[in-house]
Amino acid sequence: MCRSIVTLRGEDEATDEEVEAAALQFVRKVSGHRTPSRSNQAAFEQAVVEIADATRRLLDGLVTPPGAKPPAMARSRIVAREKRQRATQA
Repeated sequence: MCRSIVTLRGEDEATDEEVEAAALQFVRKVSGHRTPSRSNQAAFEQAVVEIADATRRLLDGLVTPPGAKPPAMARSRIVAREKRQRATQA
């Protein structure tokens, strides 16, 4: 699996930006293109939207059994959130 795709499940709910970034990374990996040609742009963008929607439905449908601890938030998500926070404060 692509190392850039992080685990989105954790104590805090994944943001829309995190879900879309993971979907984009997945489409890039599967298609083999970082940026598609103009003729493939629509298909590329549609795939990102559909995968982001499916990802959100999956995350919304997952449950943590009673007594079980939810998974820890991925370190890369914590770092990315901290960077975004610093950027908005500057």
